[in-house]
Amino acid sequence: MGFREHSAPVRRILGIALAVLLLGGVIAVALAGGEETPPTATKTVKGVIGSEKSEYFRDPDVVKALADKGYTVKTETSGSWAMDQLALKEFDFAFPSSSEPAPEIEAAAGVKGAQTTKPFFSPLVVIARANAAKVLADNNLVKVEPGRKWGTLLMGPYLKAAAEDRNWQDLSGSAAHAELNGRLFIKTTDPATSNSGALFLAATSNVANDKTVVSDQAGIDRTAPLMQKLIRVQGALEPSTDDPFRAFISGSGEPLILAYESQVASLLQQKPETGAADNMVVLYPDTTVNSPHTFVPISENAKELGSLLANDPKLRQLAVRHGFRPQNGVPEFTAATASHAAYLNPELTGIRQVSAPTVKILMALAARAKG
Repeated sequence: MGFREHSAPVRRILGIALAVLLLGGVIAVALAGGEETPPTATKTVKGVIGSEKSEYFRDPDVVKALADKGYTVKTETSGSWAMDQLALKEFDFAFPSSSEPAPEIEAAAGVKGAQTTKPFFSPLVVIARANAAKVLADNNLVKVEPGRKWGTLLMGPYLKAAAEDRNWQDLSGSAAHAELNGRLFIKTTDPATSNSGALFLAATSNVANDKTVVSDQAGIDRTAPLMQKLIRVQGALEPSTDDPFRAFISGSGEPLILAYESQVASLLQQKPETGAADNMVVLYPDTTVNSPHTFVPISENAKELGSLLANDPKLRQLAVRHGFRPQNGVPEFTAATASHAAYLNPELTGIRQVSAPTVKILMALAARAKG
């Protein structure tokens, strides 16, 4: 038998052997769970969010976790209280920084009664330079325990100082710090468009209104003069907390700024090596309004996304990494931030939580404060 007569059977045998080897490889991958092939996102959704959540949605780990669940999420930012003015039909969801703007957003989007979700929240804080915090503590406007880098802003005494138009130079010990000069005030965001600025007015007006929620025109008239002093002294107002926070950690900006705890907690966890927090004291106002970030689905494509953000273990873990507190997630937050406990008040002890006025009342307060 010649070479040609041998070659055909040999080729057939080699072909069968190769097929067996390939089949074995497929079976081995299947037995391993097929994990070599990552899931592919099946839905692309677009949302409008508060700027404080931008880094969360840009995080590659968040992008992957969402893709694993079948979502590609694209976002644009807006002040929470301005979202209802947008062309909301262009979005699949809105994600303001508190629950108060949600009904207006639902009405504007034509989805009144939508199943909203509150995946996480973040309390308001006032960030102070270390020397500013010391001067305030020495003058009984804040309380900071020795060795701790977080404290409590005493809203009553602070608002009394604001009502009296006090300057930094009026405070004992300020002369040693040349940078502490001019009117004593907290730099906030625009209360007419930004959630943090609006909730700051909600809390301060409560204190000024004998610790009662402002609910009528008489309450607006009674508290408006002080609200004007808090806002007008600031000059130009930012639309979100992002820019003032970045200015503060870069070493510029005002000595006292309003921010979210999430911004501080995210910085501490993700960029501890920068030393940006070395000259920072975190002050929790002793009266505050809770700020649950509220997911408003607009299209069917995003209907389940809010629940996923709230309940998926991986996404909850990533929310904590970005400084947010998952609902019913005190243990998660405390564990994740344990190494930075000197800066944070995990149990939010010593803080009085109050309700916000209605949207109509709060926007009237903001208009009077700015006017």
